[in-house]
Amino acid sequence: MTDLTHFDASGQAHMVDVGAKDSTHRIALTSGHIRMQPETLRLVLRGGHKKGDVLGIARIAGIMAAKKTSDLVPLCHPLALTRVTIDFTPDEANALIRCNAQVETRGQTGVEMEALCAVQVALLTIYDMCKAVDRGMSIEQVRLEQKSGGKSGNWQRSDGL
Repeated sequence: MTDLTHFDASGQAHMVDVGAKDSTHRIALTSGHIRMQPETLRLVLRGGHKKGDVLGIARIAGIMAAKKTSDLVPLCHPLALTRVTIDFTPDEANALIRCNAQVETRGQTGVEMEALCAVQVALLTIYDMCKAVDRGMSIEQVRLEQKSGGKSGNWQRSDGL
């Protein structure tokens, strides 16, 4: 395991200097899901929610979150993102909605934080829009699935969780 990069030699937090790093095409894929009551899921899927298109609004929220990650995470670099996609997959058998985010840039640092932030905020938006009918929803298993680009190269989740 390597040293934590956001601390200097004296243990003070700092923003990592990426100025000397090569610009490369960088991609991160993240996932997570929100578990809810079966009737809440049916309401979302029918489009009968009085607040509107839950998944459409959550998709926009996730994209906006990816773009604003450096405003939320103190030591994150502001990045010029070239692509953000948010996809939802309902799972009626388990009463949940899966969310996947893919974020891309051409730059000197990766987009893992942007992709993780996108999934979290997309799922939080679903929670916000549905909390009046289901306060027991649970956001679960938000995690990095794979990343590519940069000096550290490619990484893919292999733990099967």
